[in-house]
Amino acid sequence: MKPTNSFFLLICLMALGCQSKKAANSEPAPERQYYELKTYTMATDQQVSMTDQYLRETYLPAMKRLGVANIGVFKPRPSEADSSQKIVVLLPLTSMDQLLTITDQLVEDSIYQAAGADYLNAPHDNPPYERIASVLLRAFTEMPMMQTPKLSGARADRVYELRSYESATEKYYWSKVDMFNAGGEVRLFNKLEFNAVFYGEVISGDKMPNLMYMTTFTDQQSRDAHWKAFGESPEWQALKVMPRYANTVSHSDIYFLYPTEYSDY
Repeated sequence: MKPTNSFFLLICLMALGCQSKKAANSEPAPERQYYELKTYTMATDQQVSMTDQYLRETYLPAMKRLGVANIGVFKPRPSEADSSQKIVVLLPLTSMDQLLTITDQLVEDSIYQAAGADYLNAPHDNPPYERIASVLLRAFTEMPMMQTPKLSGARADRVYELRSYESATEKYYWSKVDMFNAGGEVRLFNKLEFNAVFYGEVISGDKMPNLMYMTTFTDQQSRDAHWKAFGESPEWQALKVMPRYANTVSHSDIYFLYPTEYSDY
């Protein structure tokens, strides 16, 4: 083969390699889920019973008919300082449009309307709850899809830890989000087997700018041991002193929950 032909072949192979690399790098990133986190607040046991029955026998079955799976339903653990009665529902969505579509479909769902009649048609002076708070979130790039926890043991013993981290400004907020994604905080949680359900950017809520995430444990002892390992890990020791992540959290809230018997996980 002549030298010129060899050189031409080399150029072609290099070009082909570059195109293959470009094609691999141009693959779309996984679609990120959206989440609605609804918190029902009740004042009486009767309200709790009615809302429980609605969620268990009407709402979750209707969602499954619409193709929505892995819906979490949680209650505060008895040790929680907040003595008010709450039920927390975590709804995974493929898009924001799906939330509006679901609402319209439920209105037209005769099975849903009949099964939930007592709840849906409750009188104004005997409602099934006091208020419903709703937070909308978008999944982090580092964990674009919800993961159901792999736990055994009694549900009443489990600790599902829901955290909210607020930031002073949007700039500090996005730095904290980056700390989870590019900084490796999510990877560290995975390494230590925190069994995270989701990590999310809050896009609508009353504590913005803030992010939220949920990790899960078999019991309180397991939870405490996991956080001890996290705090002592070399990765966290290095990450927390990085200047670009300084002052990213101005306030945090921690809620200890457990899954109801009718929760999907």
